[in-house]
Amino acid sequence: MRGLLVKNLRSLSQLALALTVLHPDTSVFAQAAPSELPAPTDAEREAAFPDLSDMDLREMMMEDPFNTLVLFDRLEAQEADGSDILDWDLDAWAGRDVDKLWVRSEGERRGGETEHAEVELLWGRVFGRWWDVVMGIRQDFEPGPRRSWAAFGVRGLAPYWFELDATAYFTEGGQAAARLEAEYDLLITQRLILQPLIEVTWYMEDDAEREIGSGISSAEIGLRLRYEIRREIAPYIGVLRSRSFGDTAEAARASGREANETRFVVGARFWF
Repeated sequence: MRGLLVKNLRSLSQLALALTVLHPDTSVFAQAAPSELPAPTDAEREAAFPDLSDMDLREMMMEDPFNTLVLFDRLEAQEADGSDILDWDLDAWAGRDVDKLWVRSEGERRGGETEHAEVELLWGRVFGRWWDVVMGIRQDFEPGPRRSWAAFGVRGLAPYWFELDATAYFTEGGQAAARLEAEYDLLITQRLILQPLIEVTWYMEDDAEREIGSGISSAEIGLRLRYEIRREIAPYIGVLRSRSFGDTAEAARASGREANETRFVVGARFWF
């Protein structure tokens, strides 16, 4: 059956070729002569090619939309010295591509009492690819009395996709401090992500009310492994190593706290 079909197709092809040779004008392969089209008028040309010399081309660009983001980078439970610890790190912004209003907060509750809490309100502006300069105020609530700071810093992506956040703080009384945070997302799979993090805090002068010594007062190194159930929700487990230095470590020991701690953490990272 298949051979008969091929033979018939071959015969039809030969017949079509013969007709083309004998009668080219009537061949199925002959093309009809193009129809004559009228020449466009001046009005049609003007409509197709308008004069744009007086138009602001920025009006033709897409509008820069207003966006918001609330990110709980860390919301985790820990245990140290027999006490339950709740730790949080919030990063939120509202604005457009160039200018944004940032709200940052971090803190810690140990044994049902707040041991550390602060909130920052910052204005940020893009000054380079992947980088923002920020400035504003920081309010400390714990430990010790409330204290206000002026804040100036930068944040963005360093080479090799390290996220950096460096901020300097100044009080009316002449105290100065600085904080440097660096983190990196290492993709094991598209949803399983390992995140190393380091945070270092420095103070220019001793702060007896808050049991903080001058120089590098504390440092923390963390390693968290999260799984993104959805891009917006990712539970994680991790381990942290924190250490106090100098007079800050001495003040911690005098208060019955450990100057060096290793903690295992369980938490979630989510945004909306």
